[in-house]
Amino acid sequence: MIIVLLGPPGAGKGTQGERLAARLDVPKIATGDVLRAAVRDGTPLGLEAKAAMDRGDLVPDAVIMGIMKDALASPSAAKGAILDGVVRTTPQADGLSQTLASLGKTLDAVLLFEIDEDELVRRLSGRTTCDVCQRPFFGRQPGEACEEGGQTGTLVRRKDDEPEAIRKRMQVYRDQTAPVIDWYAHQGANMVRVDALGSLEEVEARMQSALGL
Repeated sequence: MIIVLLGPPGAGKGTQGERLAARLDVPKIATGDVLRAAVRDGTPLGLEAKAAMDRGDLVPDAVIMGIMKDALASPSAAKGAILDGVVRTTPQADGLSQTLASLGKTLDAVLLFEIDEDELVRRLSGRTTCDVCQRPFFGRQPGEACEEGGQTGTLVRRKDDEPEAIRKRMQVYRDQTAPVIDWYAHQGANMVRVDALGSLEEVEARMQSALGL
């Protein structure tokens, strides 16, 4: 089963994707992870990606899809994969469609995590991170001490977790993803919408029910 995950930053799609991958016994493939692995391993496509990054350019979609094709063709993905962050724009959606077709695979579902923007702002702006161990915390205030791992650090709020920054990220997501949703709808894809508000267990139960698992 091959499933594409869509959803705004902070909606929990990465965590739920991991749970879904474990349930289906397939890998969760994230663009950043396979990109870093290709660069680390020095594959031809990895070298192309590194050259682009060294120039300060975005890695071309063709290179990303080439790396994704290698990941999807690997034995570990024989039963399918959960794709996280692979599709952010319509050209990437089209590229993935062509990549899957070339491998004789089909997309089973597009899993869209939906959450109210005000709730997302409340959730993310309540996150602080230790400046030493980088562990995230919720419900604790900037300036408090963190003593995890035997080192004393200070909790800080990242600039991209400030409410104004979160709303800007949401606008970018809407601008990019609305056309992707429309593209998949036009293609007749199986679009599965999941309410991402609630505990991990509640959202996981909704996700599995929506997918018929």
